[in-house]
Amino acid sequence: MPTNGWDTHMHVTDPSYPEAADAEYTPGQHNLSDALSFESTIGINSLVLIQPSIYGNDNTLLLNALTKLGTRHGRGVVGFDTDATSFETLQAWHQLGVRGVRLNIKSNEVNLTEAELQERVTRYAKIIQPLDWVLELYIGMEDIPKLEPVVADLGVRLSIAHFGAPTLPPIGNRTLPLDPYTVAGFQSLVNLLKAGKTYIKFSGAYRFDKDPQYRGIEGIARELLKFAGDRIIFASDWPHTRFEGLDIHPFVEKCLDWTDAAGVTEKVFSRNAHELWDIPLDK
Repeated sequence: MPTNGWDTHMHVTDPSYPEAADAEYTPGQHNLSDALSFESTIGINSLVLIQPSIYGNDNTLLLNALTKLGTRHGRGVVGFDTDATSFETLQAWHQLGVRGVRLNIKSNEVNLTEAELQERVTRYAKIIQPLDWVLELYIGMEDIPKLEPVVADLGVRLSIAHFGAPTLPPIGNRTLPLDPYTVAGFQSLVNLLKAGKTYIKFSGAYRFDKDPQYRGIEGIARELLKFAGDRIIFASDWPHTRFEGLDIHPFVEKCLDWTDAAGVTEKVFSRNAHELWDIPLDK
């Protein structure tokens, strides 16, 4: 693991904390102390805390954890209602280390038309642009083509979670190595990455690839590493909500293997996160 590595996607949760009305699951207890204990097992001590879908726009747990963590080792990505959150509030969160807003399209299976998706990302981008925040998206890869027409005009950087959430062929119906260009939406993801303002997270592979050796997602990973090494960031997706108890260490080892082979391990695990999340390189 490189020095000054960052885990760029993880959550803090508390089963006693009120959930949003549309919450799809009840989490276990996973606080900041638990998070840091986990991170010590993979050699990382700096975190980007992401607002989980179950709490909607109530960022209390995240902000409390971020305050304890501090800006030297912490950044945050919140959720907020564009009609109910003042710019002064966003500025106060910025001082705590918040550097992005999350639009979670995938977790609750929100079905948006192309026009609806474009309107939503444009609305949030306009608000966060003065703060130079990141627009964090959890979206199915098949919906990424809907983003293409507007991304260049958003004026903000995008971070797409979990390899872009591809729909992979079933394990019994795969030709390996998998040709990623046969996966719906992959070419659009490539187009966005090549345009330069979009980042992709190597995270959450177990959500889409049931192969314990991750041979399906490997084809996507290796192809992206050929040309997007400057815009790929690592994340553990701890505590693996809805998959709690998962051993993520084999996936971490896979990411290290893939990035070592491409000669970009320091970038993917450290430097790219520093650049995306406004972190001085000495932290």
